Amino acid sequence: MSKLFTPYKLKDITLRNRIAVPPMCQYSAIDGVPNDWHLAHYTGLARGGVGLLIVEASGVSPEGRITPGCLGIWNEKQAEEHKKIVKAIKKAGAVPGLQIAHAGRKASANLPWEGDDHIKDDDPRAWDTISPSALAFGGGNLPKVPREMTHEDIGRIKKDFVSATKRAIDAGYEWLELHFAHGYLAQSFFSVHANHRTDAYGGDAKGRGKFLLETLEAVRKVWPENLPLAIRFGVIEFDGRDEETIKEAIALSNQFREGGLDFLNVSLGFSTPDAHIPWGPAFLAPIAKRVRKETGLPVASSWGFGKPDLAENAVKNEELDIVMIGRAHLANPHWTYEAAQELGISKPSLVLPAPYAHWLARYKL
Repeated sequence: MSKLFTPYKLKDITLRNRIAVPPMCQYSAIDGVPNDWHLAHYTGLARGGVGLLIVEASGVSPEGRITPGCLGIWNEKQAEEHKKIVKAIKKAGAVPGLQIAHAGRKASANLPWEGDDHIKDDDPRAWDTISPSALAFGGGNLPKVPREMTHEDIGRIKKDFVSATKRAIDAGYEWLELHFAHGYLAQSFFSVHANHRTDAYGGDAKGRGKFLLETLEAVRKVWPENLPLAIRFGVIEFDGRDEETIKEAIALSNQFREGGLDFLNVSLGFSTPDAHIPWGPAFLAPIAKRVRKETGLPVASSWGFGKPDLAENAVKNEELDIVMIGRAHLANPHWTYEAAQELGISKPSLVLPAPYAHWLARYKL
């Protein structure tokens, strides 16, 4: 019997299977407002049979977007359009999730297909970036030096996360993920590459984790206790200090759990252009399993689980509780149906909506 196709319950939410679509930016918004592209995109993915569908990183403030095309949830107009997406996802049988984020020093960038680099300062579309320290990411395409955040900035951003959370609740989202990964603001606070502060928000792992813990605490106070609260966290950089970073990340993740976190999405740091990431099928699975074991938190992960047998084994071997399948769903929004066929699920077409399942099951050509 397939483990991947068993239901998964967390708090008051039950997923119909262990397959999830992770947040994947579409860079197609105007002023952060979801539009017809987003509605069609997420409706199609939800109809494909996944259990959980997490809507892409939505900025908690205008400065928190990666690009001018990123979604936002800092105002009511945006929240109203998010409601349409939530309704479509739920109608298709998936659980609607949302990732909220602040891009930090990686903000004010061009769309990936228009350079994927910082917008020039003299371009009217550009904006000032902020980070724990005035250190650019670098790497050739992200040279902008951010302004070092003041304590006032830190307090403001935490409030922005809270306001975004309240809007996510009003929009009807049932799963919330805080983006603490991929070299964006929260990850930058945790990273030794981005955080050279000498105050309470820098220095050792305790100081570098302070912003993350305080943001979680603030969000936990307003997010409903009966709904899952998750964090996507970069637990490793592949920068030569891997064991030290993993130990620090696990220690902080245990504090997340004690602070009310329900679920951890294990990912990469992406805080330095000098990382040497060993890309390959399911390469984060052993790391995720270690985090799961040493924190007691249920976990998910992405990156290379796009073949059904890899996804199945990750759940069967207790490496992951949920498997995030990203790019494979862009290639085939009905990936869940494909996986059901490959894994020998009885009546695999039933993972799809009835208008599709009917025709797929009726004729065997």
